[in-house]
Amino acid sequence: MNNQIYGIRAIMEAIEAEQPINKIFLQKGLGGELFRELETVIRKNGISSSYVPVEKLNRLTKNNHQGAVAQISPVEFQAFESLVEQVMEKEQVPFFLLLDQISDVRNFGAIIRTAECCGVHGIIVPKNGAAPITEDTVKTSAGAVFNVPIAKVDHLKDAIYYLQASGISVVGATEKTDNQIYSADFKSPCAIVMGAEDKGISNSVMKVLDSKVKLPLLGQIGSLNVSVACGVFLYEVVRQRSSVT
Repeated sequence: MNNQIYGIRAIMEAIEAEQPINKIFLQKGLGGELFRELETVIRKNGISSSYVPVEKLNRLTKNNHQGAVAQISPVEFQAFESLVEQVMEKEQVPFFLLLDQISDVRNFGAIIRTAECCGVHGIIVPKNGAAPITEDTVKTSAGAVFNVPIAKVDHLKDAIYYLQASGISVVGATEKTDNQIYSADFKSPCAIVMGAEDKGISNSVMKVLDSKVKLPLLGQIGSLNVSVACGVFLYEVVRQRSSVT
C-alpha cells in the first residue's frame, strides 16, 4: 500500500513534522514504554486510530512495523480558521460544505468532485469518523481533491459556531423538517451540512444549525445517496447565486 509509514519512532517523527495522517493502526495487546508514548502522542494530536490484530498490520506491510502503521493523506489539510479568514477577505460570497461523518471514500470523492465544480470555497470534516483521503478518493474525485481546500476540525459544532460568528449561515440537509430546499435563501454567505450515509446529521450538530431543509422525494424510496443529494444542494446554491443581478 502506498502513502504509509510503519514503525513507532517513524510515526512519532511524522506526527511531530505535522504530516497529514489519515489514521494509525495499532496492534492489539501490545505494551511497552515506547508504544505507550506513541498512544499518548496520538491522543494529544487528535489523530484517528484503531487497535487491530497483528495479521491486519502484516497485510498492510511486510516490513518490521513494530505494531504500528500510519496511513498518510495524499493531500495537505488546511487550517480551518485560516481558510475561513482567507475566504472572508475575498470579494466572493463564502460557500462552505461540512460533512458530518461521511465514511465511504467513494462518496467522499464524488462529493469533492461536485464541490469543486460548484465553486465551494472549502470542505470541512471532523478528525475522527470521517472517510480518509485514499487513492480511491482521489480517483473518484477525478483529481478535484487537489483543487478544493479541505480542513479537519476536532468538532464540527465548534466549526459551526465559528462560521456563524463570521456571519455565515449554516444549513443542514435533513429529512427531519417540513422545509424544502427551494424555500432556503443561499444568496448570502452559507455553509451546507451533509450527514452520514446511514444516520444523517448527528443530533449534537442538528441542534446548532441555523436552518434545516430537505429535498422532495416523490417515489417510494425514502432517501438519496448522500453524494447525489449533496450535488442537488450545491447546485441549488449555484442556481440561486447565478440569478443574482
